[in-house]
Amino acid sequence: MTRINSNIPSLIARANLGRANEELDLRLQRLSTGLRINRGSDDPAGLIVSERLRSDIEGVKQGIRNADRASNVIATTEGSLAEVNDLLNSVRALVVEAANTGAFSPEEIEANQAQIDSAIDSITRISNTATFGGLKLLNGSLDYTLSGVSASAISRTSVRGASFLNASSLDVQVDVVASAQKGSLYLSGTLGSADGSNFGVVASDTTLRVRGPDGGIELSFSSGVALADVVTGINNQASFTGVEAALINNDPTSGLVFRSTGFGTNEFVSVERVGGPADSATSWFQLVKFDDGAPFVEPTPFWADAAVNTNVTAAKRDAGQDVQALINGALGRGDGLNVSLDTPSLAVDMLLSEDLGTLAGAPGNVSTSYSITGGGALLQLGPEVTAQQQVNIGVQSIAASLLGGNLNNGQLEFLSSLKTGGANDLETSADRGNFAPTSQILENAIDEVSQVRGRLGAFERNVLQTNVRSLQASFENLSASVSSIRDADFAFETSELTRSQILTSSTTQILSLANQQSQQVLQLLG
Repeated sequence: MTRINSNIPSLIARANLGRANEELDLRLQRLSTGLRINRGSDDPAGLIVSERLRSDIEGVKQGIRNADRASNVIATTEGSLAEVNDLLNSVRALVVEAANTGAFSPEEIEANQAQIDSAIDSITRISNTATFGGLKLLNGSLDYTLSGVSASAISRTSVRGASFLNASSLDVQVDVVASAQKGSLYLSGTLGSADGSNFGVVASDTTLRVRGPDGGIELSFSSGVALADVVTGINNQASFTGVEAALINNDPTSGLVFRSTGFGTNEFVSVERVGGPADSATSWFQLVKFDDGAPFVEPTPFWADAAVNTNVTAAKRDAGQDVQALINGALGRGDGLNVSLDTPSLAVDMLLSEDLGTLAGAPGNVSTSYSITGGGALLQLGPEVTAQQQVNIGVQSIAASLLGGNLNNGQLEFLSSLKTGGANDLETSADRGNFAPTSQILENAIDEVSQVRGRLGAFERNVLQTNVRSLQASFENLSASVSSIRDADFAFETSELTRSQILTSSTTQILSLANQQSQQVLQLLG
């Protein structure tokens, strides 16, 4: 049957040629772009997954760049802190040299003071000028801002890190659960004489061996010497022993107490009688300590009362006690009156006042609170903007007026007090014959700067560098996943291209033959 109005073979050949051309165009597109998925119609599900992965890759790449920039900031900061360390070490050498007053003239000490003034000014200048891309690093701009800190409860606080978790502030609650104590040994003022004739005095010739964290000495006292004179003798040697003495309730008949000059388990007091009869009530010399470390408040001989006798024990040595405190419900690490906490949400160091740190259990005196209202440096280290992929750190100011804080007679003194006219300049220290406060301020300042450097170094090594390595591994794996979904397989595509080319050529020939078939009708017309 021959018809000319409809050339079915031609239609079939043309449709197949269209499909072959589409297949050829697809292979050419994939080979020219290198991608298997160029449009959503190529692989809808694969497109969705690959775009999500590509978004993750961009976040990971930016996280790596953020960590690298943070490392650069830390390197710049540490370079400035290293200079401050060098200046502090030079100041320490000058102070040690000036303490040799027997071999140095006042003019030489004055010259040392001029160098110290210059070094301290340089430290403050570094604090004010250390920058990275316009960001101030050491002037306190990266420190946290605090509100409601009670000076009577907390002498000093330093926030190293705080996570606000989308809140505008973070409240800090401090609850003292165990008081800080000094090592303390108590001696009654009413032992050794039934008629009271020897109350408040040394009842017999006595030599005491007194030892503390700073060293030991032996002091001899004659019979009849007032206990107040014993206190004076012990206190005159406190800088050599780290042990001080005081009359109980300022009453010699109540006895005296030997105490370590500092708080904490590293502090201790040891008092022994050299020679003489065994220590007992009949030999007038008997030392006791409180078993529970509670502060002494009794105005009368406390061991004479059977009701409280179980709370004391005869002893020749007693160590101090570190404060224990809960910070936002977590037990902090105590060191004397210092307490610190290091958690992902809050990292803080505090120096508690004696009013708070030694009154654990007293109603209304065992807690304090304040708020962290902002500040700090927020570092985005992960591909997602969440609290789990952010780190908060604080860098305190290292200005001389805030560096090296040391409690001296209840006053907090800083590095700036070593400048000319300050409470701890070389002239003042030489006049009073005591360079200990000056030396302690320098030790604290060196420790603070070194701790900041160590903390930043640990952060760079243990957080930034590990974060970069982790993100690089994620980048590699994510990139491989995207490649397996989106990228074209050139070996497969070239073979398909060849097939499409052959089909296109053969289908074109078939279409030509189909069109020629209709012309055969003309032979029927003669």
